[in-house]
Amino acid sequence: MNLRDTRTIVLNQGTPSEKREEIRRYFHATFDLDEKLYELLASKEAFYLRPEPLRHPLIFYFGHTASFFINKLIVAGIRTQRINPRFESMFAIGVDEMSWDDLNPDHYDWPTVDEVKAYRDEVRAVVDQTISELTLTMPIRWDNPFWVVMMGIEHQRIHIETSSVIIRRMPIDQLRPLPLWTPCTETGAPPENELVPVAGGKVILGKSKDHPLYGWDNEFGRQENEVWDFAASRYLVSNHEFLGFVQDRGYEQEELWTREGWNWVQYTKARHPLFWIPAGEDYRYRALAQIIDMPWDWPVDVNYLEAKAFCNWMAERTGQPIRLPTEAEWYRLHQLHNIPDQPDWDRAPGNINLEHWASSCPVNRFRFGEFFDLIGNVWQWTESTITGFNGFEVHPFYDDFSTPTFDTRHNLIKGGSWISTGNEATIHSRYAFRRHFFQHAGLRYVASQQQVVLPEVMYETDTAVSQYCDFQYGESYFGVPNYAVRCAEICRHLTQARPRRKALDLGCAVGRTSFELAKDFEEVTGIDFSARFIRIALQLKEKGIAHYELIEEGDLVSYHDARLSDFGLDQVVDRVNFYQGDAANLKPLFTGYDLVLASNLIDRLSDPRRFLETIHERMNEGGILVIASPYTWLKEFTKPENWVGGFRRGGEPFSTLEGLHELLSPRFEPLADPQDLEFVIRETRRKFQHTLSEVTAWIRR
Repeated sequence: MNLRDTRTIVLNQGTPSEKREEIRRYFHATFDLDEKLYELLASKEAFYLRPEPLRHPLIFYFGHTASFFINKLIVAGIRTQRINPRFESMFAIGVDEMSWDDLNPDHYDWPTVDEVKAYRDEVRAVVDQTISELTLTMPIRWDNPFWVVMMGIEHQRIHIETSSVIIRRMPIDQLRPLPLWTPCTETGAPPENELVPVAGGKVILGKSKDHPLYGWDNEFGRQENEVWDFAASRYLVSNHEFLGFVQDRGYEQEELWTREGWNWVQYTKARHPLFWIPAGEDYRYRALAQIIDMPWDWPVDVNYLEAKAFCNWMAERTGQPIRLPTEAEWYRLHQLHNIPDQPDWDRAPGNINLEHWASSCPVNRFRFGEFFDLIGNVWQWTESTITGFNGFEVHPFYDDFSTPTFDTRHNLIKGGSWISTGNEATIHSRYAFRRHFFQHAGLRYVASQQQVVLPEVMYETDTAVSQYCDFQYGESYFGVPNYAVRCAEICRHLTQARPRRKALDLGCAVGRTSFELAKDFEEVTGIDFSARFIRIALQLKEKGIAHYELIEEGDLVSYHDARLSDFGLDQVVDRVNFYQGDAANLKPLFTGYDLVLASNLIDRLSDPRRFLETIHERMNEGGILVIASPYTWLKEFTKPENWVGGFRRGGEPFSTLEGLHELLSPRFEPLADPQDLEFVIRETRRKFQHTLSEVTAWIRR
């Protein structure tokens, strides 16, 4: 198979046997291309460099794409056994520069390249076997087990691109050029850019669940937009066109930048695009693994902040309302030119899908009517911050793909780049990055009188997340005290006259108990498996406020705010850190705790027995373990053979409390009598859950 020309899979056509083999070929081509990218590194030492300080070294990403397959197969219940629990924890999270990324190098004892390569080989064999043995029915939809296999493949293709950006920032002496990654050799006089009229019209964004291609959760749903007439630049902004901004001292004029952009300029001291290399009074150009003479007719690579400042500069010079396009305006341009979508082209109509070069190319090379590069060459920054369409649903097996970016801080990029493959190279792909981040991204500018409407305040609409915001920060119901606060009070009572250095809140949800514990403990770690919950906890830590909506009845909702200052918790935020993680497979750094609270957790773990048998490893001698649970054992979360109690043993009832004593007794002693702790969760204005959780306390020997 030609690794420089593979297409994403059509999932609603063909027989199961044909589709199984097609997916197998796609999987191996993806794995091969991923490994070929890392062959650009000239030595094993290069895997451990950090050319992008806000991201992990490349050894992380080398392991990440493999561990993702295993982690998702386990979450989906397709696989029950891990290959390497340490790797599958260490390599689990760290893609976007999210606030919960742990980028402290002291927290990692990175394995060798050979160890990670051996692990990748094992994963490859396991996934190949899974493809062979997993039941396949057609068509493959969102809830089909093979969707998880496709999820792993398309995820790996994303990282082929994001890792190439990191490699592009590596010291050039740490790389070696290879034929597969040869850049374009075409360059010439840069064309003069100009604005070309575009007729407005209705644009419908989003796709339905029966779409024939794999998609990430943010692609599904529907949103109608009325786009006004506008004008758009014929070409992407070239290096030469951007040179005018640089020569006009654009990086030194505060009035051209947003506040965020100017703070970035002040911090980085940037005076030109990242991939321009000063050479006397001129510049050279950093391609993927080579430094070449500046191709002035290629598109400039910039982040959103630079693209926005350039548009402001153009608006000032021309007197026209110039800005970046919105997502809908980008679609309107695409819509008017009937561009075939991958995989339905004979050859890529633009510099995309690695079908032409391993670099950008001249901005006047690929024509679409009056325009050029409507897809491909470099991604195009938009004014649109990403959010879900109407009908958006989080995919249950990857809840942290989209929702962490729904924070108004991530702007959409559209159109793909030269190395965008698979799902990335389709019209419906929706990827968003923080505005200071670099991808292989540039810009096309538009002139429009239509105002860009951006959300100032985002009210959380995810039902489960909103319910927990209200549960932990909202009012009490039926005279039942706040459960999160009561958990902290119980922990406070149990740790009197004991060390209170470090506390671990497992299953922390949206963080209230973690903040409450910080009133007494010097350092508190909150961990939850759900990125949707952790996102809110982090927002509260960083901004002190979260907004959410509650269902009143039917389609009627009410709007609410959670403020830490209302509870005096804004004074302790510096003591609290939140992480996404699996309580049964924690990273090694989470250790040395004087208190561990596992609240409403054990009956939602896939392997609570392993958790109970190993939690002592995270605790100091004399540390206190507090477990609160209603013991609601359900097969959808925990296989019956892993239940701690709630079954018959030898014909007699065996309770969870008995199971806790049995599993914990080798390392713990009971500290207090069990007690019931009731709580109420509001579903609607007239419907509530009333539950009793049993609290047990244990002291580590």
